[in-house]
Amino acid sequence: MGSKELFEGLWIEDKIDWVKHPVVHISFNAIGYKDLGLERAIEERLEDIAIENDLRLEKEGVAPKFNELLKKLNQNAGKRVVLLIDEYDKPIVDYIDEIETADKQRDILKNFYSIIKSADSYIHFFLVTGVSKFSRVSLFSDLNNLHDITLSPKFSCITGYTYKELSYYFADRMERICESQGIEKEQLFEQITHWYDGYSWDGKNRLFNPFSILCYFSDENFFNYWWQTGTPSFLIKLLRKGMHYHLEEVEGGQDLFESYTLNNLEYRSLLFQTGYLTIHAIEDYGLYTLGYPNKEVRDSMYRHLLGAFRHASTAYTQPLIVKIKKALDAQDIDRFIQLVNILFETLPYQIFIEDREAFFHAVLHIALNATGMFVETEVSTAKGQVDAVIHSDSAIYVIEFKLDESAEIALQQIRQQRYGSKYLSRGKEVLALGINFSSEQKAVAGWKLMPYGELLAEG
Repeated sequence: MGSKELFEGLWIEDKIDWVKHPVVHISFNAIGYKDLGLERAIEERLEDIAIENDLRLEKEGVAPKFNELLKKLNQNAGKRVVLLIDEYDKPIVDYIDEIETADKQRDILKNFYSIIKSADSYIHFFLVTGVSKFSRVSLFSDLNNLHDITLSPKFSCITGYTYKELSYYFADRMERICESQGIEKEQLFEQITHWYDGYSWDGKNRLFNPFSILCYFSDENFFNYWWQTGTPSFLIKLLRKGMHYHLEEVEGGQDLFESYTLNNLEYRSLLFQTGYLTIHAIEDYGLYTLGYPNKEVRDSMYRHLLGAFRHASTAYTQPLIVKIKKALDAQDIDRFIQLVNILFETLPYQIFIEDREAFFHAVLHIALNATGMFVETEVSTAKGQVDAVIHSDSAIYVIEFKLDESAEIALQQIRQQRYGSKYLSRGKEVLALGINFSSEQKAVAGWKLMPYGELLAEG
């Protein structure tokens, strides 16, 4: 039941008709289906709602009981019901890498949702939210009048803070932080934007993550709150299986946002729907460009990916990434090479050998990007494609990796293709680094570092 007093003084207070309706709120994140079983958990939630409204349910089974609840609430209150279902897909998503179990969960939910259309006369308003967009045929059967608002321009700013809202509602907190840390407001905004901004559902408006913003202003410290929320293991498994790790700029058409079935999972759709990718731009002919929204999400994904590709615990990933950055900033290449070798220590030999070049490039790409430094990988030039360019605090590294060849051949390629020439005017020392990796030893077999100018002079 609505409580008008909770909205006093807010914009919405005089914008709606305060007619009270009975409310059915079911959050699948909170009904304990893993302990009770999905059918029993749904039935207990329906019975709890009935008790809260002084009603008694007599029907058996989730669908009949659900229909009975809606009907009796409508009759008892003389008003139609507001139906709110949160995380409608969670009982399926939690078992998405166990297809047999996920199918059973889907069938139970399909039976549960099946009565909604026939109960339309009892329902005033129905809102369902969830992470994944399963096909309506899979779950909602005859319920063909649902309106998906994910990409609707009308609702593009509904799920986060805009720049204007952040500036207005958190002005006092930002002033306090600026004063205590001795920084300018513009500098603070830049940092907050870098960490927590960037979500977009129309390619125009950008939103700050509300959960992370609230946590930041509570702690007054930049931290990766996204990492704490967890990541579906099936998603990381899917990315590793398909060798998907180039996720900075992902292109696709409208079909990226369409529904899918359990047997037809699209990794780009899943990344968008779970919040790892957001819309960067919408171009002509319905071409969408997706990418990471901010540092927080980007760092979380790279940590998960590096752990998955290395077959190592993510607990050991972050310290290794930090050490790699420190070594490159200090131009300590011996230490950098040691850390590169550590990257491959936990990778099972058989898996590496089966697809050695793909795994080699994947692990290095993920690790270098995870450092937080500006890293360009597989950079196209007029004469070819350099493997990586790393912009550290002290230098710009132009790196060519070879597999089972030699570091000298790698440097020769950098010189012949003049990979580093466009970086000479950037105000930092440009260093050419050739690295040869042995697939047999799963370790660096040789490396050679030279100032790029000296390398050119040799030619």
